[in-house]
Amino acid sequence: MKKIVPFTKNITFDTNIYEINSISLEHTLSLKENNVIKGEFIVSGSYKMTEASVNIDEFTHSLPFEITIDKKYNAKDVTVDINDFYYEIIDNKILSVSIEVLIDNLEEIKEEVEVLKEGREAKQPEETNDKIIEETENNMQEEPHRDEVISSIFDDLDNNENFVTYKVHIVTENDTIDAILQKYKLSSSRLEAYNDLSDLKIGDKLIIPTDD
Repeated sequence: MKKIVPFTKNITFDTNIYEINSISLEHTLSLKENNVIKGEFIVSGSYKMTEASVNIDEFTHSLPFEITIDKKYNAKDVTVDINDFYYEIIDNKILSVSIEVLIDNLEEIKEEVEVLKEGREAKQPEETNDKIIEETENNMQEEPHRDEVISSIFDDLDNNENFVTYKVHIVTENDTIDAILQKYKLSSSRLEAYNDLSDLKIGDKLIIPTDD
């Protein structure tokens, strides 16, 4: 497994920087105890202070670096190198260097999976499933069957009256009482005998008697 670690550092020069003529990067990074990678970047090269400069000045800067590898990785075979390096001159005074550190041969430590022993702990999933089944059965018992819901619509009707069939009308957005009466050829009193028409809303169900 590979990991890229970015590192950026601004190096301030005592003199003006007009142009970098050459630049190189070396490092002394290595793995230390306790999964720590530590060392230095050595940035060196030459530059001109002004456009008209004849002389070329040299520079060398050491930049300390330290990083701790997460304990979830086995770092015994890890290798450290430079993946990329680039720079930028800022305001003719600052050399900004960006370095990508490549950490290779990382091995993620797999945690051991604890196996449940036979006994009470092993039965917990079954108990949980039984509980889910029991709750489901209870919910099924508590929730009325569709036929029971339909039957309950007629619970308030006078059992002494003899109706052959009924229809259920679901109120829609464009419904009016007059339109419903006309559709089913009913009188207002007939419809009111089986329904509360005082506060009709969309989605309400009306019982429509079809026969005396």
